[in-house]
Amino acid sequence: MLFCVTSSQAFGLMLLSLLLLSGLTTASVGRERISLNTGWRFSLSTTRPDKVAYDRRPDIPSQNGLTILKSWILPSANDFIRDSAKRHQRPTSTPGGDVPFVQGAYNDSEWEIVNLPHDWAIKGPFYSGGNAPVGGGMGRLPVQGVAWYRRKITVSPEDESKLVYLDIDGAMSYAMVWLNGNLVGGWPYGYSSFRLNLTPYLQSGENNQLAIRLDNPVDSSRWYPGGGIYRNVWLTKVEETHVAQWGTYITSKEVSSQSAVLDLTVQVENNAATSQKIEVATDVHVFDPESGQKGAKVAEFTRAAISISANQTQSVNASVTIQNPQLWGPPPAMQPNLYIASTRLYVGNQTIDTYETRFGIRSVTYDGGKGLLVNGEHVRIQGVNQHHDLGALGAAFNLRAAERQLGILRDLGSNAIRMSHNPPASELLDLADRMGFLVLDEVFDCWERQKTTNDYHLIFSEWHEPILRSFLRRDKNHPSVIAWSFGNEVGEQSTSTAGATLAKELHDIIHEEDPTRQSTASMNTAKPDSPFAQALDIISLNYQGEGIRESGPYAGLPGTKTPPIYPDFHKKFPGKMIWSSETAAALSTRGTYMFPVTNEYSAPVANGAGGGGDSRALQVSAYELYTTPFGASPDKVFATQDNNSFVAGEFVWTGWDYLGEPTPYDSARSSYFGIIDLAGFKKDRYFLYQARWRPDLKTAHILPHWTWPERVGQVTPVHVFSAADEAELFLNDKSQGRIKKGASNYRFRWDKIVYQPGQLSVVTYKNGEPWANSTARTAGEATQIRLVADQPTIRADSSDLSFITAEVLDSNGDVVPRANSTISFTISGPGEIVATDNGNPADMTSFPSKERKAFNGLALVIVRPIAEGSGQIIVSATATDLKAAQVTLAVE
Repeated sequence: MLFCVTSSQAFGLMLLSLLLLSGLTTASVGRERISLNTGWRFSLSTTRPDKVAYDRRPDIPSQNGLTILKSWILPSANDFIRDSAKRHQRPTSTPGGDVPFVQGAYNDSEWEIVNLPHDWAIKGPFYSGGNAPVGGGMGRLPVQGVAWYRRKITVSPEDESKLVYLDIDGAMSYAMVWLNGNLVGGWPYGYSSFRLNLTPYLQSGENNQLAIRLDNPVDSSRWYPGGGIYRNVWLTKVEETHVAQWGTYITSKEVSSQSAVLDLTVQVENNAATSQKIEVATDVHVFDPESGQKGAKVAEFTRAAISISANQTQSVNASVTIQNPQLWGPPPAMQPNLYIASTRLYVGNQTIDTYETRFGIRSVTYDGGKGLLVNGEHVRIQGVNQHHDLGALGAAFNLRAAERQLGILRDLGSNAIRMSHNPPASELLDLADRMGFLVLDEVFDCWERQKTTNDYHLIFSEWHEPILRSFLRRDKNHPSVIAWSFGNEVGEQSTSTAGATLAKELHDIIHEEDPTRQSTASMNTAKPDSPFAQALDIISLNYQGEGIRESGPYAGLPGTKTPPIYPDFHKKFPGKMIWSSETAAALSTRGTYMFPVTNEYSAPVANGAGGGGDSRALQVSAYELYTTPFGASPDKVFATQDNNSFVAGEFVWTGWDYLGEPTPYDSARSSYFGIIDLAGFKKDRYFLYQARWRPDLKTAHILPHWTWPERVGQVTPVHVFSAADEAELFLNDKSQGRIKKGASNYRFRWDKIVYQPGQLSVVTYKNGEPWANSTARTAGEATQIRLVADQPTIRADSSDLSFITAEVLDSNGDVVPRANSTISFTISGPGEIVATDNGNPADMTSFPSKERKAFNGLALVIVRPIAEGSGQIIVSATATDLKAAQVTLAVE
C-alpha cells in the first residue's frame, strides 16, 4: 500500500536576511514590520515581587495573596480554537495594573540594559552539588525566576488608523504582556510564537510603556530550557483589512520537471466596523535566498474579488500552473530551489496590504516498503536530533550560530533534522529551506502525564489545541518540513485506549490544518498491537528498532527489554512508513580514551575495566562503542537498519551535544550524546557516521591519538573509520595486519596493538583499488597556540559572529591531544568576546569567562562586532609557557 502526498510549502513574512535580525525596519505597501530587539531594561528576581502568577503551580510555596491571571491570558488563544463555543471570554476587569513594573512612571534606570534575543541564565554561574536549585538535567544554570522586560514604543499620527500587533517568536516562559498599565494577554508555552493586539491600549507618541513578565519554574524541563525573551520580537503595523497572521498557504500537485499546479489559500481578515470589497492578487517569482531578492515573475494567480463582512475572516482560493518548475529537494541529488509569492490586497486601485510568502515546489511520498521519496526519488533519512540551545550562547537564537551548526552537519552527510522536542525558531526553518535539510517538526515532549513536576503537562489540557494549531500555521509552508510530530515518548503511549484517543485528537487537528503531510509521535514502549500505534501515519520508533537491553552486555540490565522490533511493526503496518526518530544514544567525551577497551561492538557505559566510564572525572571513552543502558552503538544500528531495508532511515540522538541531560553523570553541565561536542568540535563518531552517510568521500580516520608516554609496551587498540572495504595498519612502518570488513561495517579494529611512540599510518582500499590514507603521530611537548577563525571577515552587525578555535600545538605544529593549558583571550578593535568553551561536559567555568582551559588540545572563543563601520578586530590568546597567538578579523 502506498500513501502519496504532493506539496509545496510557504511561509509568511519570515525574514532570513541577516540585516533584518540586526534591528532594521521592513516595510511593504500597507504593512510595516519593525524589530523590537534593542534597548530593553531587564530585571530578574527569584522571589515574586509583583504578587501575580499565571496559575497556581507546585513550585510556588506560598500562593496566598497571589493574583491569578489565567482568565485574562486564555483569550489570547482564541484564534486557534476551532469550536467557537470553547473560546474564552475575557473578564471585564483589568488586573495587575497596580504592579509598579507596568507603569510608565516606574524608574527602571538601575535595571540591566539588554538586547534580544536574550537568555538570562547562560552567563551562569553553574550550580554544583546534589542539592542545587537546578540540577544536571536542566544544565545547572540559573534558569529559574520571575523576569521583567521593559521598553518604550512609538506610535506616529499616521499609524493611528492602523492595527498594531506585538509578535513574539519565543519567550521562556509563561509570558504576560502589559501596555500602558493594561494587561494585553500572553502565552504560557515557552516555545510558541504568538501575537497580541496592542491597538486598544496604544497612545499617540513615544511614551507607550511595554512591559513583559516571564516566570520560569524549576523542574520544568528534561533539558536546558533557557530563560528570557530568547527569540526575536516584532511590531507589525497593518491596515484594518489585511492578510491574517500566517495567512497564506501554498500547496502543489501534479509535480514534475515539466510542470506543477499550485493551489493558494489566502486568509483575509477584516477588523473594520463595516464590510469591505477587496480584490486579492498574487504573483509568483523565483527567489534567491542568498541575496534575499525576488527574480523573474513565473506565474500569476487569477485575481479574486470578495466582499468581507465586518470583524470576519474569509478565505480566497486560486490555482495556477507553473511550467518547468525548479523543484526543491535535498542535496546532493537535488537542489533546494525556492520561490516567492507576493500577495496584494486592493480597495479600488489602492493597495492596502502586501504579504510575501517564500515556498518551494516538491512532492513527498511516504512508502511502507521503500521509505521516503522526494520528487519521485528515494531519499534515505540520514538525520540527527537537535535541541534548541546554541551551546555557549544558550537558548538565545542567533542565525549565524545556527547556520554553523547546520553547516557542520551537512559536511557530516546529514540531510535531516528532528526538532527535539519543541517548535524551533522560524529562522532555523528558513535555513533548512535554504540548505535543503528535511525536517521532522515536533511540538510536544509531554501531554497530560508529567515527566517533570512543573513541565507543560500543567497547561496541556487547556492549551494543546491553540499551541498545535499556531505551530502548524506558522510552519506548514516550509518546504523543508516533511512530517509533523505531536509527541515524544509520552506517558500516554502505554495506556490502553485513553492515549490513543488523545493521539487521534492531535492527529486530526494536524490533518485539518495541513492535509498534505503525514504526522507521527515517537514510541519507546508502545508495541505494534497497541491502540496508540494505530493512531499514527508514520511509525516512529525510539531505540526499539535495534532492540533495548535485549542481548550481550545489556541483557542483565534492569529496565524494559525489547527485541529488535522493526519486522513486527512492518508486518502489522505494511503500508506505513517506518523510521527511527531516535537511534544510538551513544556516549563519549571528545578526545578521551580509556583502557582496556570492550571487545563488544556495543556496550553500556560503566565504571571499571572495559566499562568506558569514569564517574570521578565525569568522562566517557571516545572509542564510540559505549551507550546508555537503553541505547546501541552506531555499528549495531547500521547493521539492524540494513537488515530491514524497508526502514526509511534514522534520526541519531544527537547531532550536537546540548546543555542539560548529562547522562550518565548528573554532576556535569551538558550532554555526552552528540556526534559533535558543545563547542562544535568533531568527536571521533563524526567520522564513523560520515563514512556511512558519505560513502564516496575518501577518508580514513584513526583513533585514538598516538601520544601515550605512560602506555609504552601496553595494549592500546587502534580503530579506523572508513567507507573502504579493506585496510592495512602500520606502526613505525611495520605492518600490523591487513583487514577486510563486511557489509554495514565502517570500523576496522586492531585490538592488540602494543603502544610504541612514533607514527601510525593506515592504507585503505575499496573494490581492490587504493582509497584513502591517514597518519597519526606522537606529539611533543606543547609550545605554542594557533588561532583559526571560521570566518575571518564579519559584518559590522552585532548579530554576526566569528567562532575561533584555539589549538595547543607542539614545535612541529601538531595538536597536543591531552593539552589542558589555561588560555587567556583578549580583544582589541570594534568587537567583544561573547563566550568561551572547550566541549568538556564537566567544565563548570562560566561561558562569558575570557579564560578557558584547553580540553584535549582545543578551546573556542566566540567574537562579535559591537560597532557599525569597517575596521579590524584582533583576538589574542596567551598561556603560561606557550607562544602566544593572534588572529585578525576584518569587519565590513
